[in-house]
Amino acid sequence: MKQILQSLKTGATEVAEIPVPSVKRGQLLIRTRQTLVSAGTERMLVEFGKAGWMEKARQQPDKVRMVLDKIRTDGLQPTIEAVFNKLDQPLPLGYCNVGHVAEVGAGVTGFAAGERVISNGKHAEVVSVPVNLCAKVPDAVSDEEAAFTVLGAIALQGIRLAQPTLGETVVVTGLGLVGLMTVQLLRAHGCRVLGLDFDKEKLALARQLGAEVVDLAAGQDPVKAAELYSRGRGVDAVIVTAATKSSEPLHQAALMCRKRGRIVLVGVTGLELSRDDFFKKELTFQVSASYGPGRYDPNYEEKGQDYPVGFVRWTEQRNFEAVLDMMADGRLDVAPLITHRFAIGDAAKAYELVGGAGPSLGILLQYPGIEIEGGSRTVRLQPARPAASAVPGKVGISFVGSGNYATAVLIPAFKEAGAHLRSVASNAGVSGVHAGRKFGFEETTTDTNALFSDSATQAVVITTQHDSHARFVLQALEHGKNVFVEKPLCLTLPELCEIQAAHATATRGSNAAPIVMVGFNRRFSPQVQKIKQLLNGVTGPKSFIITVNAGAIPADHWTHDAEAGGGRIIGEACHFIDLLRFLAGAPIASGQRMGMESPTHDTVTLQLSFADGSIGTVHYFANGTKAFPKERLEVFAAGRVLQLDNFRKLTGYSWPGFGKMNLWRQDKGQKACARAFIHAIEGRGPVPIPFEEILEVGRVSIELAGVTQ
Repeated sequence: MKQILQSLKTGATEVAEIPVPSVKRGQLLIRTRQTLVSAGTERMLVEFGKAGWMEKARQQPDKVRMVLDKIRTDGLQPTIEAVFNKLDQPLPLGYCNVGHVAEVGAGVTGFAAGERVISNGKHAEVVSVPVNLCAKVPDAVSDEEAAFTVLGAIALQGIRLAQPTLGETVVVTGLGLVGLMTVQLLRAHGCRVLGLDFDKEKLALARQLGAEVVDLAAGQDPVKAAELYSRGRGVDAVIVTAATKSSEPLHQAALMCRKRGRIVLVGVTGLELSRDDFFKKELTFQVSASYGPGRYDPNYEEKGQDYPVGFVRWTEQRNFEAVLDMMADGRLDVAPLITHRFAIGDAAKAYELVGGAGPSLGILLQYPGIEIEGGSRTVRLQPARPAASAVPGKVGISFVGSGNYATAVLIPAFKEAGAHLRSVASNAGVSGVHAGRKFGFEETTTDTNALFSDSATQAVVITTQHDSHARFVLQALEHGKNVFVEKPLCLTLPELCEIQAAHATATRGSNAAPIVMVGFNRRFSPQVQKIKQLLNGVTGPKSFIITVNAGAIPADHWTHDAEAGGGRIIGEACHFIDLLRFLAGAPIASGQRMGMESPTHDTVTLQLSFADGSIGTVHYFANGTKAFPKERLEVFAAGRVLQLDNFRKLTGYSWPGFGKMNLWRQDKGQKACARAFIHAIEGRGPVPIPFEEILEVGRVSIELAGVTQ
């Protein structure tokens, strides 16, 4: 299928061939008929992409600080690679979509295949969208009109925050698509509306839609005009829908308002506010969050947990419905806002308009409609071979998942290890196409099941969200595939038992045991290998201390979700439990956890004892600063000490024949980890981590996290 992608590195826009997305639980698969280009938002993204490095940095000072912190802790080269990997990923454009339901995901009620719906889906021939971001289109509303629904909801939410009443005077600053719909919705609310803009054609449209206007390009004074229009009292509210770097619209809004007036920012402006402007009049200022309550709440948007209507009357979805109702009875007329129509294949012409100086307003993209078949979920990236068979001398590797860590670290590591990159699967298709093109995969797909039955795939690498790991590991074992799963192996003890049983079943009789590998890369780093070598000459127990300056992540991040991510002990601290297990060289006898009280439960100390009498402590702290190095390992043994700082500097204290081992750049062992896995499959090396140790670390991690089921 065709989909519009934009490069954040160059600003270039392309119509790419992408596999049809899979429909997840709680989602609708929609065959697109029309999409609307959101000129303001999409122009900003294109301009950001075209900007030089210095301008990009100026626009994102917070990210610049993060980059500087990473340079201090990880070094320059890894930081540059991380930044370029991030900018290299294509951005799917669009969020105003109308089409017909092709498939209904599990758990969805109230929608049926064939129904016409709007959604915040991308500019693509087929989209998969969470159900709470969709709404049914009334028969009286055309596809072209329905494409304006999401932008209409943005306008409506700004109005709801302004809380206008019948007869009030409201100024709308910026008469783009959102501004002009705001004008109409305010008029339907019974308000007197004054519109401000520099564009004469938009001003004429606003006047046609019932507003009085002020031509800023002609030098008209908006403050004086507002004073006259409000009969000298000051306007009741100002809704700013403009897109500008200047803070002047907010300054003008404050001057135009009456005492205790309201200002709502719907667009994007500078935010250098004058306290004096707001203090004297006791003005209210609020920023509108897109389509309404539920926006950016993963429980609402991704999990489909609706808010009770008795407590939250207007959610995102209910705002969509209200806009569609206004269109159906003629109180919101978007037909005058349409200026251009393009077929999806001619989208480049649409973006020339968006980025150019020529006049345009509502730009619609039209889609012919495609059939969704099994083959449409796979896109060939390399010339087809005569048959799907293994490449001689190389291990065929397929990836499930193509997110940041996969594209920045794991895929390059496996490619460097000599693997043949067979196929890469992703849910939406975009990241899979990017990874496939960049690293030379044969194909990309959204049909994950196909990877496990593919005869040319000898091993599957799993880099998806944690809650899917156990399912994919079991699927790999069922098909006799070697499997490398980015930590953790699984989230619960029953899942661990299932994997253990499936591995035993797969190795019965004459069958060779499929290799099950977890990406515990730190034990493969050159400095840890050196520590292990030095410890081999030590008799008696050892003491270990690992300090992890993990840093805080938002409480609503999926990692903290018990079902999706399992929490940071299972999902991240397992790395360090494995590292201590490797260095001790003895089974874990017991473990304890002490935690600091916090909503996320991710500032903890884990204490381990080993069968040989060794002890280990992992301080996993989320309450530090990124300016401090992330990881430190200290080993105390036989009157000697080893200290490893952030996988760059290893120092020996009183260690005979060893003083230091420093690296030019950080090496956490990812490449060596992938290489060991490939060599084991080829028969050139042992199984990198014994399966019993993987199970042991998984069990201890789950128990220390407090998971009982």
